[in-house]
Amino acid sequence: MKDRLKAFLLCLLTLLVLAPAAFCQKKNEFKISSSAFTAGGAIPRQFTGDGKDVSPPLSWSGVPQGTRSLALTCEDPDAPAGTWFHWIIFNIPPGTARLKEGIAPSPTLAEGITHGRNDFEKLGYNGPAPPRGTVHHYHFKLVALDGKLDLKPGCSKKAYYAAIKGHILASTEVVGTYQR
Repeated sequence: MKDRLKAFLLCLLTLLVLAPAAFCQKKNEFKISSSAFTAGGAIPRQFTGDGKDVSPPLSWSGVPQGTRSLALTCEDPDAPAGTWFHWIIFNIPPGTARLKEGIAPSPTLAEGITHGRNDFEKLGYNGPAPPRGTVHHYHFKLVALDGKLDLKPGCSKKAYYAAIKGHILASTEVVGTYQR
């Protein structure tokens, strides 16, 4: 009996010490990904200013309890003029688990989903179009909020960030790269 107990304890200890971090993570961790590119990987041309310039498909899981809306931005911190916003979309219902490819640049979409104004001075998504020769990183940032945002379609990034301040329950991001 003692030998079995020792073997069991040794096996348990081995699992705890050698188990990958993912084994120990919470099942409902807030995560975002894209079926179009891997985290840290290249964004396909069709989702850039050099291609069709349509938004990539995005999906997420683990939305925290108490979430009343979701909001998403796509930001390029490598832009010569400072962080460049390619997309602001908010008031996404908390039960939504994905955005399909090619979201229309309409001011408002189904279920009250709303577009802000990007740094191209347009509504909707405008994809990567960096200067030639440098790799840029595009952060698709998703936030879970404790309420809906009281912002009009076409709001600025400044208004967006002021509105979410103090209301973020959780955040996650996936980063893609692009180089011309």
